[in-house]
Amino acid sequence: MEKSRIEEKAFLSVEDLSVVYTSGKDIIKAVNGVSFQLKQGHTLGLVGETGAGKTSIAKSIIGVLPDPPAKITGGQIWLEGRELLAASEKEMQTIRGHKVSMIFQDPMTVLNPVMKVGTQIAEVIRKHSHVSKKEGKELAMEMLEKVNIPRERYGEYPHQFSGGMKQRVVIAMALACSPELLLADEPTTALDVTIQAQVLDMIRQLKQDYNTSMVLITHDLGVIAEVCDEVCVIYAGQIVESGSLAEIYDNPKHPYTLGLFGSLPRRKGARRRLKPIEGMMPNPAALPGGCSFHPRCPYATEECKEREVLLKALGGTHSCRCIRTEVVE
Repeated sequence: MEKSRIEEKAFLSVEDLSVVYTSGKDIIKAVNGVSFQLKQGHTLGLVGETGAGKTSIAKSIIGVLPDPPAKITGGQIWLEGRELLAASEKEMQTIRGHKVSMIFQDPMTVLNPVMKVGTQIAEVIRKHSHVSKKEGKELAMEMLEKVNIPRERYGEYPHQFSGGMKQRVVIAMALACSPELLLADEPTTALDVTIQAQVLDMIRQLKQDYNTSMVLITHDLGVIAEVCDEVCVIYAGQIVESGSLAEIYDNPKHPYTLGLFGSLPRRKGARRRLKPIEGMMPNPAALPGGCSFHPRCPYATEECKEREVLLKALGGTHSCRCIRTEVVE
């Protein structure tokens, strides 16, 4: 398939991706026509509430969606000009860990509780680097040191580590083979603010050391501001606003993005009550017609309830999926 110039320049290109899950007779629309590009060495933030479809996007890229119940119903994913959705499972096994790696949200679902942490890292290295057992062990010890864990702890088990240290082990596993693309799914959610800052600094430093591109999934706009170059705001499986970090933070347009910012506490200026977004995320098995956000939107009109809303370019790289962008200045 011939690709556009924009796609050729992009290191990662996701085009019109759609993912559904089946639950009994229900069809759950988790991802609905998502498209974005990521440049080499850049970090893209996917931000939105729980259930927005962010993790399903990441799992589609790395090819670990549970099938069944999940199924990719449309779209393409290009990595350095290679279409990942057309790759066989055998081909994806060589890509995972080497080209693309993922930091999952809960380290205890990733780490084997009855296997030494160092052995788990060494196993990843030997799988993709074809080194000897001795060399794999030495490289695993070096990775532990890079995430600020003494190499002497190579032979310990996951239960002997704190939550923050377990997350560091998972990061070491994800970066063990110097992947070109890192997918980080809520890597700091379960950590306290002090450890969260340390982990973010470490991810940022390791990313620079390896020139790694990254897709960061979070609901925390503060984390996005610390790490990301570009931002995609996700709601009900769609991108509702996207642009550079400055475009989104200095000039948010979509009512949902404004609601996310309104929910943030402020350290400076007048003290005020937080303003949460009213209502709940829509049921993905029965999404509302028109704009999916209209049941919660303070600017919604009858047109919003009926008309399909497309992403509208606002200048630069800034785009917004709202028919009333002039109202939310």
